Amino acid sequence: MIERRPFDSLGHAEHGWLDARHHFSFADYWDPRRTGWGAIRVWNDDTIAAGTGFPPHAHADMEIITYVREGAITHQDSLGNRGRTEAGDVQVMSAGTGVRHAEYNQEPGTTRIFQIWIEPGHHGDGPTWGAKPFPKGDRSGRFVVLASGRAEDAGALPIRADARVLGASLKAGESTQYRFAPGRFGYLVPAAGRVRVNGVTLQARDGAAMKDELLLQVDALEDAELVLVDSAP
Repeated sequence: MIERRPFDSLGHAEHGWLDARHHFSFADYWDPRRTGWGAIRVWNDDTIAAGTGFPPHAHADMEIITYVREGAITHQDSLGNRGRTEAGDVQVMSAGTGVRHAEYNQEPGTTRIFQIWIEPGHHGDGPTWGAKPFPKGDRSGRFVVLASGRAEDAGALPIRADARVLGASLKAGESTQYRFAPGRFGYLVPAAGRVRVNGVTLQARDGAAMKDELLLQVDALEDAELVLVDSAP
């Protein structure tokens, strides 16, 4: 089963400095049909104006993955961590028992990110933060694991959830595949470009909610950049 969720159907919040689209219920946007998918609870498509950002605020018991699509985001938190993550790269914050953090666009232009929240598999661990570059050339024509709760995904940023976050870059006319284990939930968003996923056409920034799809076939109709989450039920 693949359910296409067109970009125009997503929840929308306009705050001046922030233009946000919500794939799942979030803040003032509530849709009882879209409260999560597997362990995924949030997938926000955020456009952040230059010189603005999210001021310090608290989180606990959530894995928060930030995929930077354009510009860069600068992170600082109550653990003393500070770092800048730029387009194509990923940062992960395991909120654990609790942490305060801020995310600012300190760039001269607009920053665009996907912010993905995944429920952890257990509670009680302390908070952590990490970031890593993932050159687009390394994921050309194939999915590469960016963040994962699986020990075998040694090159990925660690998260405390039974989930994987993957990225791929495809040229127009290229195809790639991904195989799910039985019972898994998948959610895919093209950050850019138009693709066909198991026969379903997605425009840039549409969402595709998947379950009971063991083999995912992705055909690029245009140059495309993809983000996929493979989650436990």
